[in-house]
Amino acid sequence: MIDKVKELIEEAEAFSAQSLEEIEAFRIKYLGKKGLLNVYFAEFKNVANEQKKEFGQVINKLKATAQDKVNALKEELESKAESKGSIGDLSRPGEPIQIGARHPISIVKNQIIDIFSRIGFNVSEGPEIEDDWHNFTALNLPEYHPARDMQDTFFIQTNPDILLRTHTSSVQVRYMENNKPPIRTISPGRVYRNEAISARSHCFFHQVEGLYIDKNVSFADLKQTLQYFTTEMFGKSKIRLRPSYFPFTEPSAEVDVFWGLETEIDYRITKGTGWLEIMGCGMVDPNVLKNCGIDPEVYSGFAFGMGIDRIAMLLHQIGDIRLLSENDVRFLDQFKSAF
Repeated sequence: MIDKVKELIEEAEAFSAQSLEEIEAFRIKYLGKKGLLNVYFAEFKNVANEQKKEFGQVINKLKATAQDKVNALKEELESKAESKGSIGDLSRPGEPIQIGARHPISIVKNQIIDIFSRIGFNVSEGPEIEDDWHNFTALNLPEYHPARDMQDTFFIQTNPDILLRTHTSSVQVRYMENNKPPIRTISPGRVYRNEAISARSHCFFHQVEGLYIDKNVSFADLKQTLQYFTTEMFGKSKIRLRPSYFPFTEPSAEVDVFWGLETEIDYRITKGTGWLEIMGCGMVDPNVLKNCGIDPEVYSGFAFGMGIDRIAMLLHQIGDIRLLSENDVRFLDQFKSAF
């Protein structure tokens, strides 16, 4: 019986295979539950005592030989497959690779971030589910303030103090609470308002708001910053500021850029005036600074905010805001060449 096992060891050492199926058949023959090894292990009790030691040694050698052979053959076949796959059939036609595209919102947001980062603004982010204090009260909008009606808010039904943020000014409040002046930050993000969905408006959209707090900040600093932005973003250097009202800034203004009247589209988007409203801005109200733990007697600042969706529609001539959220591949594929 020992001689028979030794013959099997020689057979195992000499075995070769060209496929995984042959290797698996070899493994089952020797190492399977009903394989030769288990048969000989079962015969161990019938071997004479003086032969048990030698018999056990050759069985263990057969087991090790068979297992090593299986591992070596598998490794050899896998190595051949990898080598073949790394080169492949060079005569086959190449498979086209689909080029991805950034969403127009991301394209415009990244442009805005890049422009303001050049003059020292960092990026701050905050939660989209906000509390009343950060979204309203800290921004000079106490409970029952009539200006709250300007923003039709989605409140959480189980807790009227929790809501979907209506602007990213709430991020600025959080930033002022946790950082000391000088502060220079922009806050891009998605906001929500309970508005009817149409080609020009949606219940959610994207904003980017900016904040600059330091000593001796003036309205002239605000105007110069916005002048720089409009020139870099639109290539238009002529702007105007019209008096307006925002609860968290005083004085406040709407910012228009002179778009011109060179094409029919220019006439349509500017309603024949050549001027296009792009954002709101103003000097931060002292009450807002006080609510955020900043001394208004020492520091002053300005804030501004604009809609990313509107700018994207303007720059890329998109006629329906709903296209920005419907994920139509045919629409998104148009932006493959954009960065």
